[in-house]
Amino acid sequence: MTVYADYASIPQSARGHSIAMGNFDGLHPGHLAVIAAARRSGRKLGVATFEPPPRAYFRPGDPPFRILRPERRNAKILAAGVDTVFELPFNADMAGMTDEIFARDVLADGLGVSHVTVGFDFRFGRGRMGDAARLASLGRALGFGVTIVDEVEGDRGEKASSTAIRQALRAGEPERAAAMLGHAWVADGVVEHGEKRGRTLGFPTANLHLHDLIHPRHGVYAVRARIEGESAWRDGVANFGRTPTTGIRDPLLETVILDWEGDLYGKTLEVALFAFLRPELKFDSLDEMVTQMHSDVERARLALSESNLPLL
Repeated sequence: MTVYADYASIPQSARGHSIAMGNFDGLHPGHLAVIAAARRSGRKLGVATFEPPPRAYFRPGDPPFRILRPERRNAKILAAGVDTVFELPFNADMAGMTDEIFARDVLADGLGVSHVTVGFDFRFGRGRMGDAARLASLGRALGFGVTIVDEVEGDRGEKASSTAIRQALRAGEPERAAAMLGHAWVADGVVEHGEKRGRTLGFPTANLHLHDLIHPRHGVYAVRARIEGESAWRDGVANFGRTPTTGIRDPLLETVILDWEGDLYGKTLEVALFAFLRPELKFDSLDEMVTQMHSDVERARLALSESNLPLL
């Protein structure tokens, strides 16, 4: 798969794609349906998305909201059989384009698209002035086809929506998020050095800052984790929060990989949330906290043994 970070001056070989277009944050079944519809045009298959997402440009002070980091999103797009990803730079110039200028300069002249497929709720152009029907009208005038895909349900009957997935994660409902995603939600990042207090308590943790990835509800989760270079997922328990017992600090995902020992510093770790076990608590003593951690481990083992959530 090839990734282009612009729409201008792309090579001739990258023109003429049938593209699926949208934000594709989460790449849930609704997004996959848009990609599948674009594939049915019988031409080279591409995905056009925006980087950064328009929301990050217009509302930079919002809490973190990405369901997937761009690298993970692109890997999932590749797994869906897409040939090319176009990361359209969302900046002041693009934010100021009318719907007609966007369709002409970016889609027709820039990417040279043969066909565009979008979801039913797609909006584009300055102030979200254009909708899917408007894109179809502009496509007829500019020489490319347009397909509009209806709303799609997730594997378990949930309406597939990035907004609903975010709501589920922020509510501490990873199972509901998974029902819409089609698999357990994964936080990923590079393991950082921490205070190393967990090691002295008998629970060494792998620490990740989520940065612009969405922050789930603070608390303890049953998780499965995959270490860079390995294919297997290992059972674990993780706390996301600010550790009020040992000193409040920026939110951190601290994962204990069960029945495993080793050095993870500097490695990428993927952590899939399976079940919310309890809210983050402030304990009166470290001994009380350790007792609770032993209980968390047992509850995590049970939850994972009973879970049938799929992993990507």
